Amino acid sequence: MRKFIVKQQEKLAIKLTHQIKRGQSRRIDLYFSLPKEMGINKNTLSETEYFNAAIKGRRAYFTEGLHLPLLHTRFASRMKRSPEEYKSNLNLFAYQYIVALDTDTQETLNIDDSEGLRDFYHAAIDVTEQCLTILKKHRAHIPNDTKLLAIFENVDNYLSWYTEQSILRMLAKKPRHSEFSETRLALLTICEEENNYRKSKAYNTSATLSDPNRISNKMRLLRRLIEYGVIFKSDTHELGKITRKIVTGVATALIMSVVLILIIKTQGAFSKLSSLMIFILAIIYGVREVFKDDFKNMLWRWIRKGKPKWSRVLTDSTSQNELATQKVWLDYIKAKKLPEQAVELLAQRHTQNKQSAEFLHYRIETKVNKQGFQAGYDSVEETILFSLRPFARYLERGTGKVYEQNDPESNREKIQSISIERRYQINIVVAFDQGQYVEEFERYKITLNRSGIIDIEKSGEVVKKDKSKYDRYSKLKSLLHFKKTKKTNHNEKNSNK
Repeated sequence: MRKFIVKQQEKLAIKLTHQIKRGQSRRIDLYFSLPKEMGINKNTLSETEYFNAAIKGRRAYFTEGLHLPLLHTRFASRMKRSPEEYKSNLNLFAYQYIVALDTDTQETLNIDDSEGLRDFYHAAIDVTEQCLTILKKHRAHIPNDTKLLAIFENVDNYLSWYTEQSILRMLAKKPRHSEFSETRLALLTICEEENNYRKSKAYNTSATLSDPNRISNKMRLLRRLIEYGVIFKSDTHELGKITRKIVTGVATALIMSVVLILIIKTQGAFSKLSSLMIFILAIIYGVREVFKDDFKNMLWRWIRKGKPKWSRVLTDSTSQNELATQKVWLDYIKAKKLPEQAVELLAQRHTQNKQSAEFLHYRIETKVNKQGFQAGYDSVEETILFSLRPFARYLERGTGKVYEQNDPESNREKIQSISIERRYQINIVVAFDQGQYVEEFERYKITLNRSGIIDIEKSGEVVKKDKSKYDRYSKLKSLLHFKKTKKTNHNEKNSNK
């Protein structure tokens, strides 16, 4: 199983997903190589602006092997809890059901249909049967309490709708075939039955059902209600606020000291107030205003260099237990600050793609607590979403045309014009557990224009460096050196005697 996954999310976003066990610590670094022709740097797009507008994260409980059969075996024990935990347990079950269904649906869609659709339809039937079994068991535990019944109905409404949508999505992405028409019809019948089930329970009004936008927005709201007790509460704080105030005060004091010295010297040169003195004082104050912010920012960057900019505390939304802490860095760095493995991966690019670039470095360090987890969970899954829309704003629109002969053999005089689009290439190097015993580096090449991501592919091999051997060797070498020194001192002591 891969330790982390990087893939496209929506038109102009990528996401990184990984899992951390309780009691563990992890560091992840991302190095964005942005071609200078894009015009992105610390003056045009500040780190704070990009962090607040484009980097989002989601952290939740995770269990190994999230598949529908596993949920089927665990569901009965989940509901045998006290009434106070009913909402939390039901939301946890629903969230894990959604994740498991997404996992199994994607695995079904990834089945190679080059030799036919038999394996796909067998897998689709198996996933559907597992869904129906779990939903049947879920609906057999309808609570009697009115308050709990409302929670149950919201979850049941969404799970029924999402199951129907997942089955329809699988069928829509595969071609029809006469050999499997009966199987396809049976799956569509199940979707229709789920639709009729929701109508019989009056979960949604007729006005909502008649408008796809309304039903979609309602289901999105139900999804948020389910995730509320599962997705961790995140409190992010910007670090260095007090330091920034001190820096502002020190910078102002230093600049004013220089200004006062210049004013005193000006008064000494001009004993009386004159137009020339007023003009010189105006220049002094003008220079102060020009360099005040630049000096303050320079001093601030020097003091905060290499230090985290944000801290985050993750807590369970239900129990309010603190589960993990995080520190986040985001800085523009120079090429010489790149790690050796990242330089090696970027050197594997084609010659025409080796452009001068600005490097944006994102680092996140996570430390997961050993205590505070809900029963049955021992891991945290984190998904970090990086939007590329702030980068796309600086891209040029496609202009120009390419001309070619339409059919040179039949009509040499006919010329065809083809509109072209401006494309850019961003390279991202992901460093996993950098500085630990085993380091992993991967390079991803992203081709995009102003409209969206054209392609994203892994373009560099994983670079691993097992540092434990070197550590063991250095410890052994130090131990031998210590014993040798001790033996030499002992011999010298005996000779002196």
